[in-house]
Amino acid sequence: MGHLVSMVELAKLIHIHNPSLSVIIFITPAPFDTSSTENYINTVSATTPSIKFHRLPTVSLPPDFSTDFIDLAFGIPELYNPIVHNTLVTISQKSSIKAVILDFFSNASFRVSKGLNFPTYYFYTSGASGLCEFLYLTTIHNTTSKNIGELNIYFDIPGLPPIHASDMPPVMFDRETNMYKSFIDTSSNMARSSGLIANSFAGFEERAVEALRNAKIFVVVRDPPPDNIENKSVGEPAEGSFSNIEQQNGKKKDNENESDSGAKDLGLDDILPEGFLARTADKGLVVKNWAPQPAILGHDSVGGFVSHCGWNSTLEAVVAGVPMVAWPLYAEQRMNTVFLVEEMKVAVAVMSADGFVTAEAVEEKVRELMEGEEGRGARERVLEMSRRAKAAVEDGGSSLVDFFKLTKSWTQV
Repeated sequence: MGHLVSMVELAKLIHIHNPSLSVIIFITPAPFDTSSTENYINTVSATTPSIKFHRLPTVSLPPDFSTDFIDLAFGIPELYNPIVHNTLVTISQKSSIKAVILDFFSNASFRVSKGLNFPTYYFYTSGASGLCEFLYLTTIHNTTSKNIGELNIYFDIPGLPPIHASDMPPVMFDRETNMYKSFIDTSSNMARSSGLIANSFAGFEERAVEALRNAKIFVVVRDPPPDNIENKSVGEPAEGSFSNIEQQNGKKKDNENESDSGAKDLGLDDILPEGFLARTADKGLVVKNWAPQPAILGHDSVGGFVSHCGWNSTLEAVVAGVPMVAWPLYAEQRMNTVFLVEEMKVAVAVMSADGFVTAEAVEEKVRELMEGEEGRGARERVLEMSRRAKAAVEDGGSSLVDFFKLTKSWTQV
């Protein structure tokens, strides 16, 4: 869902600033129920006619096909290459295809679009710092022989603070896995593409953007929603698309909802401590699935955000001027936490070596964010970043300037 929402927002941005352009988003059927994404797609289709969704036909998965989520994300587009080829050819017979933009999970389609001589771009749905790391993966691969998970070193990546091997995305820990090989191949193809689009703005990730600019990479940001900066007294926790909460006795409570991941759909009483809903009924609200997060973060009362450090959530908090307690859970989120705490300085971190964080540790960091010296610095810094976010999308702002550079060739006759 996070990748789909980002792609739709980019499509909206393209059409708003270039009304002559429309966008077709290819949708591949998933091997699990996707009712949440279907509802979102239907809403966008009904409200934004400039964006069309083309649902590709179902393709049977080979019997020995991996069931790992990352392997599926990279592997399914590979199966669809012949269909994608034919679909692009058909579209090109009726319309002028100006560019093909790939989510990085759709890396397999790079061969198709390049083979048809269409300008091909990658949309990296995380930020400029993460993109620096992603592009550097091939260098790490070529200069090391051990698995990243076995290394006790810091990587010195241009544009980034030192990143310890343990804070790299876990999918990169074992170089013998299919997912590792998929990421390395994607990193290599990105460097050979027509250009890269990152979901950020220059004033937020200055060193990373400078490193990317030296490689002639354009950086684009979606228009931020309006925000209000007053009465900061409420904290919002959010766990993202996939996450786990584990009680102190070791019993894992998996709150992945079935519609997005195929996992068992548990009730709130199964996930939360006994009696929690009753104790907080008069002063709090628990939303199990998708919540209107930008609207919540933009409310005057919200003064802090306990976040898993997914990038959509990070940008929404920064735009709203809300500092974060960074509690990374999966994927690239430990690495994002390093960026947010050490480089951008808009968050305080709550982490542990074994991945288990106690309720007391979370409470301590929330108090630090609201009352402590480190928290004061994060609160002041995020307000400045919010101001920069707005400036980036105003006339002459860095993001609009880069966006027009990106789309200039698409609108020329």
